[in-house]
Amino acid sequence: MSVLFFKSFLAAASDWRTADRSSIGIAPTPQQESRAVVQIYSARTYGWKGNLAVHSWIAYKEKDASQWNIYEVIGYYANRGWPVVRLTHRQPDERWFGNEPTLHLDIRGDAAAEMIPNILKAVESYPYPDSYRVYPGPNSNTFVSYVMRNTPGIYTDLPPHAIGKDWIGRAQPVGITESGTGVQLSLFGMLGATVGLAEGIEINLLGMNFGIDFARPALKLPFVGRLGMSDKPVFTVPTEPSSSHSSPASSN
Repeated sequence: MSVLFFKSFLAAASDWRTADRSSIGIAPTPQQESRAVVQIYSARTYGWKGNLAVHSWIAYKEKDASQWNIYEVIGYYANRGWPVVRLTHRQPDERWFGNEPTLHLDIRGDAAAEMIPNILKAVESYPYPDSYRVYPGPNSNTFVSYVMRNTPGIYTDLPPHAIGKDWIGRAQPVGITESGTGVQLSLFGMLGATVGLAEGIEINLLGMNFGIDFARPALKLPFVGRLGMSDKPVFTVPTEPSSSHSSPASSN
């Protein structure tokens, strides 16, 4: 934990405009991969908030497309009166203001192509396009969590320190988990519980997640994330062979 605080002090001393946004090399470029691709990432947020939580985003590339499409929520857009959901075409595995991203989902081929229309429908139906609140949500993790819940075939979940992922709606105390493999109870993202094949068991206290993943044994802790095996989708989605060179990206 002390390392995280030290890194945040370094980040605070640096200028966000010059922070490292380079690719870490785990996502293929459109020239390397002709198949459709869907990926989900998270990375520690910029500045002091990086000690506590991550920022997440979802990316897709259609078959034979020349660019990526990255959807994410940007908080300061709300302060300016802009819609908070942003679409860019950057490489999806770029560092988030100096912080290295973690890949949570990597689906390619026909399965990804079938998933993309549902992703776009979920983006369009996101209930909070003009709202942002760091804690307990809705925020960037609320957005990605919503897309995951409304896109069949995403058999994974966001990490426990993705604060805001448990904000499932003001009038919706019960819902399906992000992976679609369980059930969640959540009161305004502040108090609740989750049980699922991918999620294991999670308890939410004041927006902080404590839990155990049984499928890939690990403790799930607030601020820290996972202690144990790396997370992966609980079910494997069939992937067609690539007709072109592909980057060796895989779920982490």
